[in-house]
Amino acid sequence: MPQHQYFQRVKEDHQRELVEDYVEEIAQMHATYGEARSSDLAIRFGVSPAAVSKVISRLKRDGLVEARPYRGIFLTMQGQQMAEQVAKRHQIVFKTLLCLGVSQEIAQADAEGIEHHCSVETVNAMEQFLKNHSVDMS
Repeated sequence: MPQHQYFQRVKEDHQRELVEDYVEEIAQMHATYGEARSSDLAIRFGVSPAAVSKVISRLKRDGLVEARPYRGIFLTMQGQQMAEQVAKRHQIVFKTLLCLGVSQEIAQADAEGIEHHCSVETVNAMEQFLKNHSVDMS
């Protein structure tokens, strides 16, 4: 693969990373608190409410969320599927790092960034590695 294609992939990964982080966080908030609100997302990500609004508009445009005034943010079926895929990929990367001897705190922080830049092939290889080492995936 020519060098410029590697950089293009990284650029695309960075663009997808924001979307995946928001979708994953919305799902987590619904699971934990029963709702996801823009104000809570702003606090969670350390950004302004205007920044959250911009991302939510993008997620709505892409068919990943529905947002209703005074009712919070809800994932669509497509958004829920993405959230599940991202959460699974995150767990695989996290558990692989733990299996390699990385401390839990560092593995959690590193997995948050690495997970967005792993190809399907790499994640599948990590999952197989974990199975070969009898690591529980639940």
